[in-house]
Amino acid sequence: MMSRTVRAPWNSISRAAVVVLAVTLLPVSALAQPAPATFTVLYAFQGGSDGAYPGGKLLVDAAGNVYGTTVDGGDRYGFGTVYKVDPAGNEFILHEFSGKNDGGYGSPGLVQDAAGNLYGATSAGGKSSCGGRGCGTVFKLDPAGKETVLYNFTGEDDGASPNGNLILDGAGNLYGTAYWAPYGYGGAVFKVDQSGNETVLHEFSGLPDGEFPIGGLWRDQHGNLFGTTSGGGGGACLAEGCGTVFKVNRKGKEIILYRFLGSPDGAAPFAGVIADSTGWLYGTTYNGGDPHCTDRGPGCGTVFKVNASGKEKVLYRFRNKKNERFPFSGLVQDAGGNLYGTTAGGDSAGTVFKLDPSGNETVLYRFTGGVDGCGPAGSLTFDSADNLYGAARGCGAHGYGVIFKITP
Repeated sequence: MMSRTVRAPWNSISRAAVVVLAVTLLPVSALAQPAPATFTVLYAFQGGSDGAYPGGKLLVDAAGNVYGTTVDGGDRYGFGTVYKVDPAGNEFILHEFSGKNDGGYGSPGLVQDAAGNLYGATSAGGKSSCGGRGCGTVFKLDPAGKETVLYNFTGEDDGASPNGNLILDGAGNLYGTAYWAPYGYGGAVFKVDQSGNETVLHEFSGLPDGEFPIGGLWRDQHGNLFGTTSGGGGGACLAEGCGTVFKVNRKGKEIILYRFLGSPDGAAPFAGVIADSTGWLYGTTYNGGDPHCTDRGPGCGTVFKVNASGKEKVLYRFRNKKNERFPFSGLVQDAGGNLYGTTAGGDSAGTVFKLDPSGNETVLYRFTGGVDGCGPAGSLTFDSADNLYGAARGCGAHGYGVIFKITP
């Protein structure tokens, strides 16, 4: 039975059951293995009023509801949506972007406060032009579905095209990254308070600094912000450099913790970073790593960690032989120190992988490019029962992407 799309407040309840696909994964080898995981498509987007092409890190609440954004679709405008999918697989449209003052093309990742309000960003739309597509917004969506634009980017002294997930501190301040920095330079780290005041904390300037941040941020208990830039830094990766891992403190001072060189350490970190209890930062690079895997540039990507002193260690290099390449998204970590992420493809439709603390990698699921989706493009999310949730941007039953769940 297919899911139905409903326009309703978030607290609307529907009991209609839906499971588009369930696939039991086989053990990796004949040796004794934990119980197989189960892959389930919770919702397949139809490309119309329900949205199209989901992406980014999903938000999962205590009741098992999944929240996210699409970059396309919507009933009237086609500039994307904010949606909710309940545990039964029913989708609810919470907001449809018009591409005008309310924003357009929802950027990946939502955050939620204690009152149930959702916060996010759009990479386009808003009140300023930025070449006709709009400079982007930061928005708030209350539990009744009412949207408030907290900030409209102008593309001048404040940046433009916010990307990645936002983070929320205890005072209600939001932090994120903009792809373009003030007056067109290489990106910025910004803060927006609940009154709609924006502060540029750091403006990237290109080599030897970073440029073009695409992923979101991680914030420690002292208020320091950590993230990556997809270019800049150094290394022989075109003219822009191979990317960086950076830190910005509460006063806006930036420190480059690590500059990627391409091979063998990695290049083009498109996602942000996470941290463990000892302060090590973990992330992925889309390229770099194994120099023999070069069909799209210098290597097929890596999983890495970096400490506060700038020491980097490559935990895993993706290779052709497993047909898994190009990790576009970030990582999540369980209590045992295992890391989980996705690869966007290569010759395959993408994978979900697990990396144990010793660097042993297991492919948990390999997408077929059929009804199960293709091109997982966002970080995974755990629920309270350690199930993993994610979004595949394309394919699916209707060709517009899926929301999936993996049960260990």
